[in-house]
Formats: sequence, C-alpha cells, structure tokens
Amino acid sequence: MKSIEIKGTARTETGKKATKQLRKEGVVPCNLYGEARGENGLPVALSFSVPAAGLRKLVYTPEIYSVDLDIDGKKYTAVMRELQFHPVSDQLLHVDFYEVTAQKPIVMEVPIKLNGLAEGVRAGGKLAANVRKLKVRAPYTQIPERLDIDVTNLGLGKTIKAGELQFEGLELVTPASVVVCQVKMTRSAMSAAAKAQD
Repeated sequence: MKSIEIKGTARTETGKKATKQLRKEGVVPCNLYGEARGENGLPVALSFSVPAAGLRKLVYTPEIYSVDLDIDGKKYTAVMRELQFHPVSDQLLHVDFYEVTAQKPIVMEVPIKLNGLAEGVRAGGKLAANVRKLKVRAPYTQIPERLDIDVTNLGLGKTIKAGELQFEGLELVTPASVVVCQVKMTRSAMSAAAKAQD
C-alpha cells in the first residue's frame, strides 16, 4: 500500500461554532483515534485540522493509502476510516483517521482488479464486477494496493464469490456469499447457445 504525508494542526476548540469557522477558512476538522482510552474505556480522539487541499489526493481517489500524519511535529501512522460530506454541496466536512501499528491487524476495503480474458466473454458473454472493493483483515504493512483476481476460467453465466477467493497473508472479511464478478449472458450469446442446441 502506498503512503501519503499529511500535515495537520491540533484543535483546542471542538464545538460546532469552531468547526463551522474552520470550514469557512477552507480547513477540514479531523479526529485521530488510536490506542488512547478515557476513564470510561472508550477511545479518546485527538482533534486536529488539515487544509482541504491537503486531503484532496487522499479522499478523491480509488486508491488506498497509509497516512503519515504530522500534527504539530508529532508523527503518527494512520488510515482513513470515515468521511463526511455535505449532502447538497458535496463539500468535505470531516475525516476520521485510525492510528495503526505494524503488528495490529486492521480491516480495510481494498480495490479489486479483474485479470485475464474470461472463457464466457470469448463465448459472447459480458464480464461484470459486482463490487469494487473487498474487505480484508491484516496488519497495514501487509495490505496491498489492490487485489488481483484471475477470471480466465470464468464461464458463461458463472460467478466468482468472495468465499472462493484467497489472498496470501490476508483474511477476507467480506461475506463468503457476496458475488464479486460474473459473466452475464448477452443476447448474442443466448442465440448462439440456442443455435448450438438446434
């Protein structure tokens, strides 16, 4: 997985008024959750802010990154957990980050890439990806940029389900019954199959 560096500034004021003012200035309020726990045992967030331009490459991309966060000179390694956008303007309102270590497994969505020419496509079918990403669990250092799936042997009308896939060093968290991709019958494939039966 690629890494990206983001510089932030710690926030002391965290109320609605303060966050509204930050957004007006083109700055996005963020939280970093990690190992720190409060008296009640719940995770304690480190509040900080990042200029909106500094988050563009991380947010508006299909790729996944580990993030080298620099908050007032203090370094953290994290992954992006949750994004909030304005329902009308699509403006980025808030980002949650999750601190990671090389040992502790995390769950992440990883983009898939379908490789090869499926048998069913040769027979006139159409290859369709039903999902764009699969959830995996592993230490962040072992999570790849993408998951390669070989579709060469996928026949007409056949599917590949998450439960049929295995990736070295990764535990697949996506439910086994989820259809990842399939070769759909097209009109031309149906008529060719009908002719073959005549």
